[in-house]
Amino acid sequence: MGKLVYGAGQEYDLDDRVLSHVKLAIVAKLRRHESFLLNWDVPVEQGSGRVSLWISREVPLSFQFSGSRPPAINPQWLEALMHTSQRTGGMVIMPEEDVARHLP
Repeated sequence: MGKLVYGAGQEYDLDDRVLSHVKLAIVAKLRRHESFLLNWDVPVEQGSGRVSLWISREVPLSFQFSGSRPPAINPQWLEALMHTSQRTGGMVIMPEEDVARHLP
């Protein structure tokens, strides 16, 4: 389980595979100076609910992975993340098996 660390040390647990894809999508957006919302559902085992973060170049951000090897990247999953980021509601972290529903 990896961690997305945002702002003043606020940590969010995300699976390393998910975090790897989210990292690539976030970096692509921030390199273009694009701020956006990042959204995901919190699983029941972590207390349920939803999280929305305003991602901006001005806020410190780090990605901490528990595994030593980066996972293979699914280009369709990355494309789906980027596609959702263009919506008003922001980028949505979806399970890999739901990618087809989020592609144009």
